[in-house]
Order: sequence, then C-alpha cells, then structure tokens
Amino acid sequence: MLLTSSGLLIQLLVGVSAGLAVTTLANVCTTVYLHRGVAHRAIKFRRPADLAFRVTLWLSTGIRVRQWVAVHRKHHAHTDTPEDPHSPAVHGWWAVQRGNYRMYRRAARDTELVAKYARDLPPTAFDRRVLDRPMLGLGLGVATLVVVLGPIAAVVAAAVHINYYLAASAAVNAIGHHFGRRPYANSATNLQWLALLTAGEGLHNNHHAAPTSAKLSHRWYEIDPGWWVVRALTLLGLARVRLDPRRTRLAQFGG
Repeated sequence: MLLTSSGLLIQLLVGVSAGLAVTTLANVCTTVYLHRGVAHRAIKFRRPADLAFRVTLWLSTGIRVRQWVAVHRKHHAHTDTPEDPHSPAVHGWWAVQRGNYRMYRRAARDTELVAKYARDLPPTAFDRRVLDRPMLGLGLGVATLVVVLGPIAAVVAAAVHINYYLAASAAVNAIGHHFGRRPYANSATNLQWLALLTAGEGLHNNHHAAPTSAKLSHRWYEIDPGWWVVRALTLLGLARVRLDPRRTRLAQFGG
C-alpha cells in the first residue's frame, strides 16, 4: 500500500525523533559508562546497570568497550602531542572533525595499544561470543527499529543516529580542543552547547583538569546532563561514585 504524502511526512518525523532519541541514549551511555565509569574509574556500577550499558552500546554503536577505553586513555596520556590518537593540535581541528572515526578505528585496531591501556579489561566469554561482534549488534539494533517503527522511519532514524553520534563524538575531540573557554591550564576547551548535545562531554576543559571526577560541571552555570543520570543511578542503588566530585576538584586545584 502506497503512503500518502501526509503519511510519509509522519514517518519522516517519527524517524527523526527516534534517531535523536537513540543518539541521546548512546551519548549518555558513552559519557556515563564508557568515559566516566570505565575509562577513568570514577563510577562503580552494579552488575545489572553494567550489563545494560554494555548491551545498549553494542546495539546502538557497536563499540567494543576495551578498545574505546584504551584509545581514550592514550589520548589522556599524550594529549595534543603526535602520540595522541586524534589531536587537532597536530592534524588541525577540521581534519579531526572529518576524520575522527578513521583515526579512532586505526588506534582501536592496534592490539599493542589496547593491551597496554586496557590491561584491566580482559575480554569475558560474553565479550568473545557476543559483544565483540559489532556488526551483529548494529544489525540487531536496526532490526529492532524496523520492527518498532517500520522500514521507512527506521532508515531515517538510523541515518540521523549515525550522523549525529559520529559528528558529535568528533566535535568533542576536534572543536573541544580548539574553540571555547579554557578556565584551567590545559589544551581542551569548554563549550556549553556541545555539552548539551553530548550529555556533558563538551565541558572538556573541566574534564582534562580533573579526569577522575564523575561530574564535569564545575561552576553553577555549567550544565552537565550526564551527571543527572549518575545521580539517578546512585539514588536507585545501581551505581556508586568512587570519589566525591567536589573533593576531587578541590584536591586537584588546591582549593
């Protein structure tokens, strides 16, 4: 049965809305679980939350946790030097914005890099059998969209999600090390609009100043949506912040 013009418009709107929702969920999982929780050990998750985060990332991004963590830890170890996997200071911000995914994949495929920077994350049996199959996860994610939304809306949602997630992730590494405020003496920057698009990641100068803080906002006017999720998880007993964010910041800067 052919769609009417109004029916097609509704499908497009549903697809765009679903794509934005999926990307928001993926961004929350990336910043709360991958970044603050696993890479920097700022948050400890109970097993149900840990599994939910890992499966959601598998379905929405295909990311292998230990690879992402290893690449990010190397970024912190060699920030904005030739050893940084994705430095705009070395390559230029536009080159990183356009090529961030390629730079990430090149680093993630380096088995020596992963072994060095993610030695605390050996693959589990579940990883080897399921989560280390990114195309399977992405395929199941798209199939779920098709079943729930229908094929037209699902294709639109997938297109919105892929472009939004990859562009926003690239912007944190590219724009977030070039444009914006630098209240602390490091090469990253703070951009509140980018933080709103990435669940807090745009407060990147704050993060590089205090990497082990689970809270990325340091001032009353800074908004960190990811921290709201962390607080909700702690209230539900699904997570525990390992270090008091305020004390982490004060200890870091002698306050």
